[in-house]
Amino acid sequence: MARDTVHAIKQAVEQAQHIVVVQADNPDGDSLSSALALESILGDLGKDVTLYCGVNIPTYLRHLEGWDRVQAELPHSFDLSIIVDTSARSLLEQLDTSGEIKWLAAKPSIIIDHHTASEPTIDFATIAHIVPGVSATEVIYELSQALSWQRDHTANYMIAAGILSDSLGLMSEGTSPRSIHIIAELVEQGVSIPELENARRSTQKKSQAILDYKGRLLQRVEYEADQRIATVTIPWEEIEKYSNEYNPSMLVIDEMRMVDDVSIAIAFKTYPDGRITGKIRANYGFAIAADLASHFGGGGHPYAAGFRITDGRSISQVKSECIERATQLLDTLKQGTDNETIQHQHAID
Repeated sequence: MARDTVHAIKQAVEQAQHIVVVQADNPDGDSLSSALALESILGDLGKDVTLYCGVNIPTYLRHLEGWDRVQAELPHSFDLSIIVDTSARSLLEQLDTSGEIKWLAAKPSIIIDHHTASEPTIDFATIAHIVPGVSATEVIYELSQALSWQRDHTANYMIAAGILSDSLGLMSEGTSPRSIHIIAELVEQGVSIPELENARRSTQKKSQAILDYKGRLLQRVEYEADQRIATVTIPWEEIEKYSNEYNPSMLVIDEMRMVDDVSIAIAFKTYPDGRITGKIRANYGFAIAADLASHFGGGGHPYAAGFRITDGRSISQVKSECIERATQLLDTLKQGTDNETIQHQHAID
């Protein structure tokens, strides 16, 4: 862990009274858990904490108690901001659009993130604590240990929730021995994994309308590059109609990548202002999601990433370029694997 940024974070937090914890405009289980964990930790340090996100917290994340304290308005007065689980300015679009991002830039600002595949683009941050890990909550856990910050049950629960979310239940390639050790330590400190999983499952129930819509979405899935790439396009009308109950892309993207021969699944969304987003999920052994997203200025993990297009290109153009780039990455990956097999065979011979 970078000792210089750890010390700088300690000083910045000590000097602040009102701290805003900021999530990107694409909140997920890790970002929300990070915000709620920090709310608990900083609150115990005597700080006033406001949680901010530019969009509504999705229904599927509302098993995390405290989600309703996240507000979509940035307070007019605060001393310090902490941006969690992202270092990409493009994912703070709501603040850019409103001009309120200037408020963040005018005060000390800390990034706490675990995405190391791309360079940070939040240029106004005074401290960038970007450390490899399976989740941002893992980084927060290590930070709390280094700074001797006390963690109550809520903080421990949220840290476990974030690790399990981003590691897909400790099954992702990014899961390290340390990730597993941290979960074990949290269990020893009283976190119940079955309780956490039961809470998550309680929000997974769907209405008949959502289930019917999921069936229609699955019928629209398209396959490219010898069926290695599965895509679906979700127009604004459907986003507007169904998102309050369930994120349309999350309804189908896991099923899409579980189809025979599929290596990667991509869900595109289109918006009235011409914006296009892409959510990417890759299967084990095809770790190209972050590389594909970075091609479009996005980022994320090798197996889960996303991007946002705002330059006016049509969905057909973006989709075509995305499929072309994904095919190139998959072909390069296959070529590398084939070369390794040949070299291994030569070594045996």
